[in-house]
Formats: sequence, structure tokens, C-alpha cells
Amino acid sequence: MADLSDPAPSPDDTTMDRRWSVHAATRSRRGLLTRTIAGHWRLVAGGAVLAAGHQAGEAAVPVIIGIVIDEAISTGRPAELVWWLTLLAAVIAALSLCFRYSLRMEERAAFEGAHGLRVALAARVLDPAGGAEHGRLAGALTSTATGDAQRAGDVNLALPRAAAAVFGLLVAAVALLRISVPLGLLVLLGSPVLLLLAHLLCRPLERRSHVEQERAAEASGIAADLIAGVRSLKGIGAEATAADRYRRTSRESMAAAVRAAGAQARLDGAMLAVNGVFLAAIALVGGRLAAHGEISVGELVTAVGLAQFLVWPLSLFSWVNGQLAQARASAARIAAVLTAPPAVPLGGATLPRPVRGRLRLRGVTHAGLSAIDLDVAPGELLGVVTTEPAEATALLQCLTRDADPAAGSVQLDGNPLSGLDPDDVRATLLVAAHDAELFADSLLDNVAAAASTPQTLERALAATGMHELADALPDGLDTAVSERGRSLSGGQRQRATLARALAADPPVLVLHDPTTAVDAVTEAALATGIRQTRQGRTTLLVTTSPALLSATDRVVFVHGGTVAAAGSHGDLLRAHPRYRAAVLT
Repeated sequence: MADLSDPAPSPDDTTMDRRWSVHAATRSRRGLLTRTIAGHWRLVAGGAVLAAGHQAGEAAVPVIIGIVIDEAISTGRPAELVWWLTLLAAVIAALSLCFRYSLRMEERAAFEGAHGLRVALAARVLDPAGGAEHGRLAGALTSTATGDAQRAGDVNLALPRAAAAVFGLLVAAVALLRISVPLGLLVLLGSPVLLLLAHLLCRPLERRSHVEQERAAEASGIAADLIAGVRSLKGIGAEATAADRYRRTSRESMAAAVRAAGAQARLDGAMLAVNGVFLAAIALVGGRLAAHGEISVGELVTAVGLAQFLVWPLSLFSWVNGQLAQARASAARIAAVLTAPPAVPLGGATLPRPVRGRLRLRGVTHAGLSAIDLDVAPGELLGVVTTEPAEATALLQCLTRDADPAAGSVQLDGNPLSGLDPDDVRATLLVAAHDAELFADSLLDNVAAAASTPQTLERALAATGMHELADALPDGLDTAVSERGRSLSGGQRQRATLARALAADPPVLVLHDPTTAVDAVTEAALATGIRQTRQGRTTLLVTTSPALLSATDRVVFVHGGTVAAAGSHGDLLRAHPRYRAAVLT
């Protein structure tokens, strides 16, 4: 019924970290499901045992009732009747407790399994090597970490019930064998046929469940993108076009969901019909045996009662196969994220301490860059001006190790970044992106999130004028910021993200267009604040802002993918027409 080979070692669910995600790169969906089960085998096994106890109790009820009819009521012995009724009450109480606690253990195993998968997915997405997000919208990853993780985790709910259903069939078969060999053989021989049929019938559901989740993830991703860019869409009057795009995607998602629901309905209907025929056959054989006097009235009641009991385990087979089909489809999607190749190789070396902050690019070729050479001295405040946005983006990707250059090398204190641990690189060389986001928290907490010390936090707040900015907010620095900082103006968001970068106080800081949304007076004050705060620390300002460039020690002008000129901002303005056009237009 369940195809769950490729066993894996049993981990502690709480330790599914980056190492597990990288290790999962060698695993298939089967290995992922096996690991989910193995990580909670005690709960799964306990739930299966208690569920089997519940099924045994359910099967025992018609058996006891048959005995009551034959041994107590027919003979007219009140004491024996009381004894069997007391036993029946005890069995019912026991099976009720077994059902309650088995369900608790199964549900816990399912939710903890889903949680473990979410942890692994988050670790893979946050892995410094990157790669998991490539080709996937943020909303699609969210859908995988929620819907798919829960469906895959539900394998811990389905397996104990499947085991209990098999055990219930065996108990019923044994009871029927004691009554009549033909009845027992009918159950024993017919059940494997039903299991095979259920497995075959669930294949269309598995295929359509996979498509359903793909379409749902795509719709979630587009919705998240629309929400994030709603202001821009309104600004260019593209709301209708964006809404049409989402409407089409949503309809495709709905159609996929309807097809999956149809497959589920056909599976349930087919299994219900097959189960009905099977139970009718049991009742027919039992009735003929009773009519010929081969079994007693009590045994006939037991046979009919067991036939009714079999409705539950037989129905479980349909449900379990549907759950496993969806779990396999979702596990395939999760495995695709976990096995995504890293964007950059994981270097194992760490930077020697203390970090001086000398940057050197030699023959770097990547995207818009062509064999660029660049030297940044320790403690230098360097401006970088590019004529094409793609050149700036390519430079930032190489510095933050979102990608390694196709040719050449980037070195920090003489150590190639490609050989270093990405975590160590990013703790030392911080690239503050132009589109950095704020979190749904207070303004102060957003800035303090990266602060190395209280002193650096205070210096960063002063350098960016955050105290003056806070005076205009209802609760000052404690003002709550909405998701992605939408409750603030563009200039306020930029000042907050700049303060956060300065508060981190890394040995090397790269700022990309940090003042595009502020006025000229504020920009000049921020330029002074950056210079004072970063005194003695290596800093790159990738910008075309004259105010920021005038505060730098030196400016490098990149044109055509290579360094075209270098010097002070004033000298380049006077001597280089293309530079002048780039920063003044």
C-alpha cells in the first residue's frame, strides 16, 4: 500500500538543520517520507498499537453479542447474561480509550513530522550557499513549507491507521474462521485484492494532487508578488493587468483542485462500491450457512456484525491510499527544494582575525562585468559609480557571494571568497541592498536587530538622524512598523535600513544606493554620518549620488563592464564627461 523504501537513519526532529538539508540532496521522496516516519517512530508505533487495540475491541463487540445470544439469552441464565454484558461494557470502554489516545499520538506524530519538514525547508532556503529560491516565487516556497509539509507529515497519521485496518481485518477473519471456514477464507483472500485495487485506483489522485499543489503554489507566489508591489502597480496604472494575471493563475489553480477533488471522489466512490459488494458477499454466505443450519443464530448475528464492522477498516484503505498519494506528491515537491543545487560552493575556510578589510578584485567577469580589476585599501571609503544597473548588480552579487564570478577572483585580506565559509564572509562583508526590507516590529527593534553593541547602535541612530525622524512618529522609536515597512515613507524606510546596516558595524560594509528617496539636505547629513561612523572601516558606496560621492576618499568609475577611471569625485567631474553625465543626470 505504501511505497516507503530507501530507509534513512532516525534523527531528532529538532536537529533538522542545514546539515540535514544538504544531506537530503542525495535522497528521493521515498527517503524523505521514510525519514519523517523514522523521526517519530515511537509515536507512530504507539498510535498503531492503540489503534489496533481499538479495532480488536470493535471486532470483539459482535462476537460477544453473538455469544450472549447463544449462551445467555437462549439458555435463560441471568448470571451468565450479566457477566457477558459486563465484559461487553469493559470492551467498549477500552476501545474508546484506545481510539482517543491513538488519535492523539497519530495527530502529534503528523504535526511534528510536518514541523520537522518546515524546519528543514527553512534551513535550506536560508542556507548561505543559496540556490533553493532560484526559479521559485516566495509565495510558492511558502506554500511548499505549509501545505506540502503538512500533507507529507500526514503520512505519520495514515500509517498507524493502515496498520490498524489490517489488524482489524485479521481479527475479523479469525473470528469468522471460528464460525465458518468459508467466511474466514472469504475475508482473508478478498482483502489483499481490495488492497491492490485501492493502490491502483489512487494513482490518478497522486498525479493530480501534484499538479494541484504546483498550481496552488504558483497562485500563492503571484499573490505575494502583487501584494509586495501594489504601490508600484498603482503608480503605473497596471492594477487591471496584474489582476488579470492573478485571475488566470487562480482559475488554473481552481481547475487543478477540481480535477484532484474529482479523482478523490472517484476513488472514494469506487472503493465504496467495491466494499459494498464485498460486504454483501459476506452477508450472503453467512445467511446461506445459517439457513442450512451450519451456524447458529448467535453466530449469524456475529457474522453480520463483523460484516458491518469491516466497513470501517475497508473504508480506511481508501482514505489511507488517498493520503499516501497526496503525501508522495507533496514529498516530491519538498525534495525538489531540499535537493536544489547550491548557487555557490560551500567553502570551509575562515578568515584570519583580526580582519583588516582589504578588498581586491582581479579579472572578475560576471554578468555585466568584464575582467574588472579593483583594489580597496583597509579603512577606505570608496565610491563606485556604474553607467549600467546590471554592472552594479553583478558587483554586489560577487561581493555577497550570491554568485561566484565566471572568471577571476574576489579576495578579502588576500583570501579568495570562493574558498571561505559563506556565513563567515557575510558576517565580515555586509552588503546592504537597495531594496532591503524592514520587518513587522518596532522601528527600534528593526535597527537593533543587527547591532553589534549598544554603542554602535547609538552611533548608527545618531548618524542617520533616527531620533529626529522618530519625533514625527506616534510612538517614537517604539512605533510599530507594518510588514515590509509599508507604514513608513520611502525616505523613512531608507534611513531605517541604513541605520541597521551601520549598527551591524562589520569590518567591510557595502551600501547600494542608500539615499535615493531622501531630500538633498538629509542626503548631505547622511553622507557625513556615514563617513564619521565608518571611520577606519572599509566601506563601499555603490551609488550615483553626488552628495555621497563627495564624502568618499576615492571614486571608481565603471563603464562597459570595466574600470574606466578612478580619482576624487571633483577630479572626475572635471575630467570625465561620461562620469559627469552619470552622476549629474
